Amino acid sequence: MAVPPIQRSQQAAPAGPEASAAWHSKPVLFDVVLGLLIVVVLPLAILAIPNTVSVVAHLLPPDMDRVGLMRAHGLSVPATMLTVPLAAIALRRWKVAHVLVGGLALLALADALGGFAGSTWMVGVLRVAHGVGAGLLLPATLVAVWDRGMVMRAIWAGALSAGLLTAQALALWPLDGATSWQITLQPYPMVTGIALGLAAIYFVLWVLSGQNAAPRPQGVESSRLTMSAVPAAGIAALAVGTTYSDWGAGLVIVAAVLSVGALLTLASIGASSGRTLAYATVAVGVVLLPSAAQTTYVEMGGLGGPGLSGLWKPFAIAAVLAVVAAVAVVRWGRDSHRWMVPAGLLAIVMGLCCVRAMVPTSAGMWLVVPFTFLAAGAAVALTAAVRQAAIGGALFALTLCFPGVLAGYLLGTGVQVTLLREARNQQQLVDNFVGALHLWALLGGFLVVAIIVLASWRARREPVAGGGAPEVVPGSGGGKGTREAVAEETPVVPVVPAPAPAAVPGSSLSGEDSGGAEAPVLASVVVARQEDGDAAPVREVKALADERRGAAGGRSSGDGRGAGKGVPGAEGRSGEGLGGEGRGAEVVGKGAASPVAPREVPQAASQESGRVGHGGRAGAGEGPASAAGTGADAETGAQAGEGGAAGAGEGPQTAPQVAPGARSHESAAEVSEGADVESGEHRPVESGERRPVESAEHRPVESAEHRAAAPGADDDERDDAPTGEVPRITGDALKLPVVPPPAQSPEDTV
Repeated sequence: MAVPPIQRSQQAAPAGPEASAAWHSKPVLFDVVLGLLIVVVLPLAILAIPNTVSVVAHLLPPDMDRVGLMRAHGLSVPATMLTVPLAAIALRRWKVAHVLVGGLALLALADALGGFAGSTWMVGVLRVAHGVGAGLLLPATLVAVWDRGMVMRAIWAGALSAGLLTAQALALWPLDGATSWQITLQPYPMVTGIALGLAAIYFVLWVLSGQNAAPRPQGVESSRLTMSAVPAAGIAALAVGTTYSDWGAGLVIVAAVLSVGALLTLASIGASSGRTLAYATVAVGVVLLPSAAQTTYVEMGGLGGPGLSGLWKPFAIAAVLAVVAAVAVVRWGRDSHRWMVPAGLLAIVMGLCCVRAMVPTSAGMWLVVPFTFLAAGAAVALTAAVRQAAIGGALFALTLCFPGVLAGYLLGTGVQVTLLREARNQQQLVDNFVGALHLWALLGGFLVVAIIVLASWRARREPVAGGGAPEVVPGSGGGKGTREAVAEETPVVPVVPAPAPAAVPGSSLSGEDSGGAEAPVLASVVVARQEDGDAAPVREVKALADERRGAAGGRSSGDGRGAGKGVPGAEGRSGEGLGGEGRGAEVVGKGAASPVAPREVPQAASQESGRVGHGGRAGAGEGPASAAGTGADAETGAQAGEGGAAGAGEGPQTAPQVAPGARSHESAAEVSEGADVESGEHRPVESGERRPVESAEHRPVESAEHRAAAPGADDDERDDAPTGEVPRITGDALKLPVVPPPAQSPEDTV
């Protein structure tokens, strides 16, 4: 017995070793370790950005070049910018756990060697190592959490926002009461050790999970990532040029504005699913860290603020609320993620307004308001935008964030230098320093509003396909959250393939019999959207399955019933008896492969069936002859033309079995040479053309009298037996031309 092909459901779990070691099917311990690692690693990586060596300038040796040391200390930002896109591309080939552990190891090595730095060039090398390590960690953490569900992605977005908010304060914290300038190169060695321990546990769990590959960007996405490295290199060269040459403040501002414009242009040409996230990361990068850094400097104790001792509580509360807000978006904002992106960016604008209105203040706890607006708004915007993006789009957006940070630093520095040069005394210097923060907050707010307008305009012009559904790139490994969302919206209707016909002794019905052409069976799972109770897709699938089963010969018979689409009711006197050769009762027309074994037919019945040949619905042209003989129907066959199956006059008592190869070949050509139902003419079909599926309600139904008159009507295996009488034609078959009765043969008068 032939075994039908088994179709795998798209929602089924993978078979084999991958089933027991699926990337997204590990225990809760894996998520807990990864979550702790994200919370520790992201702020530690962003901590490499701030340049704080000027704060400990009084601790430098007299013979050390202070300006050169500051320039060398600032090389970490360009290194981070250039490493992020390259690391994102490298994740196509490298394991995410290897990149994560390697980045942390490089960061720890740079921290350990920082205590031995004694020259400018060594400081530059160590800061570049810090930047490269941070650039490896940022995309690696994103890829690591991508298949762990939306909650883990929300934690990643919240930790990124909290790290950008607190980076400057965390970099300044160890410098209070410092006795060595090398502490700027190793601010938190203990935290780095804890991160290494968590990374080791994560690596062990990852190995035990089967070392499955995480989702990675595909070819087109890699091209975008490579393209994002170009503006990053340009902005990095611009930043280095401003430090090693005497650029005017106005020229720095113009360069910063052009850099932001280039980033927004690059975000506009990205993938549609990740475009909103790209806009959000540019806005967050340009505004959040530069604003928080300037606010931290203004609130230092020397300017009347509470100092670092009074700032840690507002920063801690804002960081926790950022993570909570990101998780809340996932839990309660599933249907509103589109408007939450502009809402989060507007919260950043509110935070900048609070900075302009409340800073400076001697009461440190009041700063929890602007810090919360800034951090929570960024977390909400990033989390809501991540829900719409694929892994490639998310990595592309991440590559734009840190060039935006450097562009924001350049813009803020240009504004600050412009105002500070106008000061004539100490009080004006302090006032202009605070005024630079207020002016920057104003410019940053207008910039974020402009990005919101641009993102909304682009979203209206090119909406995301599928009504906002995430764009899943083949091979990108869309995360668990994405798969669950798609599964909830689109019900999947699996279609069971048609069963193979019963095997006939001495024959084969496999696809190999037709010269390599497989039997037309359903070879895929059909996914149909069912809206408003419409069952049309299911009916079409069912009709297609019925047609394919008929084509495969599963229910075909000698009279062609159930053979597929063709001429219904062509069960008149027809045949193609050329040269006295008729067509027997047991003929199998083209497109109808009968598995019924041949049986004896009385000669009278054979003669009668020659007059009443049953043409198949899909019968066409010259069908295979099953009973050769000479009789009265030879002339009738010449008159009747091409019918699906026709009887013959006096022929052998037993209809021979049709060859399996011919049967499969004719079954495959069933639709190609079928007769036209409407016009009644025979029209060959070109190669590759598909006949429309005939639904159940449009198929002609046989009358009760016909079913009662047909011998063996209750037995499917005897459907092909000759009836010996003219069947009634009902329904659409009445439109067919009436076949004239056969002329009397001279032999009958003898």
